[in-house]
Amino acid sequence: MRYPIDMLSEAPLAFLYFCTKSTRLVRIGDIEIVEFPLLLAPMEDVSDPPFRALCKKHGADIMYTEFISSEGLIRDAAKSVQKLDIFEYERPIGIQIFGSDFDSMKRATELTEAAKPDIIDINYGCPVKKVACKGAGAGILQDIPKMIRLTEEVVKATSLPVTVKTRLGWDDETKYIVEVAERLQDIGIQAISIHGRTRKQMYKGEADWSLIAEVKSNSRMKIPVFGNGDIDSPEKMVEYKNRYGVDGIMIGRASIGNPWVFNELKHFAKTGEHLPKPTILERVEATRYHLRRSIEWKGERTGIVEMRRHYANYFKGIRDFKPIRMKLVTSMEVDEIEATLDQISSDFENA
Repeated sequence: MRYPIDMLSEAPLAFLYFCTKSTRLVRIGDIEIVEFPLLLAPMEDVSDPPFRALCKKHGADIMYTEFISSEGLIRDAAKSVQKLDIFEYERPIGIQIFGSDFDSMKRATELTEAAKPDIIDINYGCPVKKVACKGAGAGILQDIPKMIRLTEEVVKATSLPVTVKTRLGWDDETKYIVEVAERLQDIGIQAISIHGRTRKQMYKGEADWSLIAEVKSNSRMKIPVFGNGDIDSPEKMVEYKNRYGVDGIMIGRASIGNPWVFNELKHFAKTGEHLPKPTILERVEATRYHLRRSIEWKGERTGIVEMRRHYANYFKGIRDFKPIRMKLVTSMEVDEIEATLDQISSDFENA
């Protein structure tokens, strides 16, 4: 299948690395995607359909769902099943699953394929204790042979392309990612996204992209290699693209409350210039859209409560915002929240 190509415009010499004369599309299985795609990372309680809709509108090329428990899927748990919801405008879209049991992951793969995503992704990167200590997510990095066998079972269970998101290793003594990536390719995965930290690091310290570069420069690697970790500015994206040679970049925390980041990065890569930052009115409208879609998808109470984690990010940098934020995070009435958003527009747009 083929998706629209974002053709690159003429760019300054410094950016010709991005804007070569021959367009080299990235392929994940039979899916052709733009050259050097920007991916929305799968983030629990963030990468849901309302947020994905905003990221797609503002330039995300590939998106992944929140991770979904294989055990939850096979038990028909409502929250897990709801995460299978995907929409045509999101394509290409990947559904991410996690687990450590062979039979559960195989059955979850079959259920996931029935939801008709473009890609099935396996989470081998989540570092949180409740996941990793059960041998799932980044926990499986302590048992690489099992990681390989489990991946092979998922690949065999579906006709869709399978991708993997993982980390450099469990700790500094077990950074086996170069060998692991090669072995995963050999048993059939179609792309790999690598977060440049170990599980022990969690999200602390600086992401190390040097090993990601080693994976990409391995002459045996033929599948796309996407880098993840610490991309928080257009300048850093260009620097890391040029220095490490990855096929694309996955954006996680930098997108929270900032779905505009994808177009900002693309614009800078093409022109060497920064897009203007979104105005207060644009931030308010994005927040309002996000809120309404959350309520539509999750129901009024859950939609209101789960939006609370986003307000500080949408309005980051606004002076004296705390009293306004308190109104947003304590109200359970849609009309009150909408009125507070109107207040933000009137109070801060011309400040």
